[in-house]
Amino acid sequence: MKGVIIAGGEGKRLKPLTHTKPKCMIPVAGKPILTHVIEALKDAGVKDLVIVVNYLKDRIIDEFGDGRNFGVRIRYAQQKKMRGTADAFLAAEGMVDGPFVGIASDIITEGSAIKKLIRLHDSEMTVGLKRVDDVSEYGTAEVEKGRIVKFEEKPKVRRSGLVNCSMYVMEDTVFSKLRSIEPSKRREYEVTDLIRMLAKKKGVRGVELKEFWRDLGMPWELFDANEFLLNRMPERREGELEDCKVKGKVIIEKGARVFNSFVEGPVFIGKNTEIGPYSFLRGNTSIGDNCGIGDSTTVKNSIIMNGVNAKHLSYIGDSIVGENCNFGAGTQIANWRFDAGTIKMEVLKKEVDTKRSKLGVVIGDNTKTGVLASVMPGKTIGDNCWIGANVQIDRDIPRATEVFLKQELLIRKQR
Repeated sequence: MKGVIIAGGEGKRLKPLTHTKPKCMIPVAGKPILTHVIEALKDAGVKDLVIVVNYLKDRIIDEFGDGRNFGVRIRYAQQKKMRGTADAFLAAEGMVDGPFVGIASDIITEGSAIKKLIRLHDSEMTVGLKRVDDVSEYGTAEVEKGRIVKFEEKPKVRRSGLVNCSMYVMEDTVFSKLRSIEPSKRREYEVTDLIRMLAKKKGVRGVELKEFWRDLGMPWELFDANEFLLNRMPERREGELEDCKVKGKVIIEKGARVFNSFVEGPVFIGKNTEIGPYSFLRGNTSIGDNCGIGDSTTVKNSIIMNGVNAKHLSYIGDSIVGENCNFGAGTQIANWRFDAGTIKMEVLKKEVDTKRSKLGVVIGDNTKTGVLASVMPGKTIGDNCWIGANVQIDRDIPRATEVFLKQELLIRKQR
């Protein structure tokens, strides 16, 4: 069976991270999200893949090539315009025949979930479903005797139920039906309309999945995926741990060195990264390649991408830091409210309750902070920003912005 991965989307809700990379290339547990999707498909026996690309497609093609380094075969289809999920699958028409697995590139799941969909597939379309407490942000399905009889997109009523996991097994006959879909209110061609179309004829099987599944549409959802993946990864110590106190699992890549520090796993440390002295790495943290975490710096429950330096006296908690960022000495990231309430973030100019009591900052690539800079909880800082010394960030900062503190000093002789 072949697989089609739709990876053309921009990921607007994940900005500033997606200003410089497709959302499927955001690293989680040391690998791009798309790598984890490919590995799950491979675990399910699906090794002949078509990846549908558009936004910053060269980042994807350069990373994965023909797939041989990942133990799969990869071909690419171009989605000419980003016009929705149905249009994305249509881009792969003619490249697959017979039944195929269709999956989004921005989810984390297990190979056993995909295997289950393949095993139970007995209709024109089979849809993976997951029971969640709040269905208001998802497409929801009502299932009778294994068949989807009703499908509703983002219902206004908050209730528990089965939601669409963006994981399908489809017959190649769906392509003709995808071409007949009309644009949605968002002026996009949605695969969910195909589900509704086939549900009227009881042609869609709904399979409830018990395995782990997380849709990574919002920045804070990356933390759950990171924790899940770190906890299931086998421990591997290929780098050096010198005079360290280690508690829990550590995955440390070749060329990495940690010295005179405390490490509380699970923690992932990338290639050629140096940590220490007196650093404190706390659980569910991923640190990329070629990073420097130095003297008395603490990193807790965070995703730190390649080339980040935080050498002196910094605290980074519950945060996502883009590539090649540099933290001046004493930079502090606040991640908790005085009233212990949940932290809200602005996403696409709308305030969203993250339902998290701990959340720091999301920073784009190539941003620098000066000494003693600080950031309040739940803020975003764009890529290529300069945050000056002593500046306190209490609002979101757009990309390519300089923020400096204008200070007036009064200097006079004592009377």
